[in-house]
Amino acid sequence: MAATTLTDRAVVRLSGENVHGFLQGLVTNDVAVLDELFRNDKRTLRYGIGENLYGYDAIMAFRAARSPVGLMRRTDKTVITTYGRDTAVASTLFYRETTPGKVGRQMQTWARFPEGWRIVAAHVSVIDEPQDQKT
Repeated sequence: MAATTLTDRAVVRLSGENVHGFLQGLVTNDVAVLDELFRNDKRTLRYGIGENLYGYDAIMAFRAARSPVGLMRRTDKTVITTYGRDTAVASTLFYRETTPGKVGRQMQTWARFPEGWRIVAAHVSVIDEPQDQKT
């Protein structure tokens, strides 16, 4: 079995461009961009703060119905780890002025397909900000 390169810089750069585009799409509520970046597949999933979404259609419906109010956020400590040339995990913390004392955590698994990088799994959660890790 061939060795897998962990955190290949070129792959981090390529996948990072998509991660940045996704984060920009979130705060501007660009539903078309968000829909494009999730893999159109019934196995794609997104665990959100208040919902569990199974399949691309459920994720699209959630985005279409979501209010565009209060989506601004400040991100911190984004880490992209690659596994070979076609898989990456993006993890980031986020903060909203509307929820002081809370920190959001967002993780996405990205896979490269012929049409480009797509999110195949995502998880979002919010917790009380740990006192020893305030940024």
